[in-house]
Amino acid sequence: MNNRDHFISTLRGETLGEINSQTSEEELFQNQILRPILKLQNELFIEQFKNYIVKNKAQFSQFTVEKKLDYIEISILNDNKFRNLLIGTAIGLLQIAEYKLYSKNTSALNKRIITMLIERLKSQVQLLDELGNF
Repeated sequence: MNNRDHFISTLRGETLGEINSQTSEEELFQNQILRPILKLQNELFIEQFKNYIVKNKAQFSQFTVEKKLDYIEISILNDNKFRNLLIGTAIGLLQIAEYKLYSKNTSALNKRIITMLIERLKSQVQLLDELGNF
């Protein structure tokens, strides 16, 4: 293991989620690799979303909770540039061998990243308001 890979695995921490003999390869990748990365990068994702709100001049704090949740999902799903930024923030912390696995099934794994990220941001919608004063 080279220095970068060792540093990344130490930085990310432990597996999150259940793993058993029935776990698919994608789910294993998700729980061992993607979930720890999303947890580690959480504050950065929040800042990226806050910046997105400012750049798009959204009146986020004036939205109802339901509209805020919709805005989070629609923003990530419909804005390719923003979605790719978020995915890049996650895959930048893959080890080389992990990236090779990721590149074999990019579409499905990107879908998992985006789904988890949307849920993560939605679950922190109050934090987006508190920190951002939007």
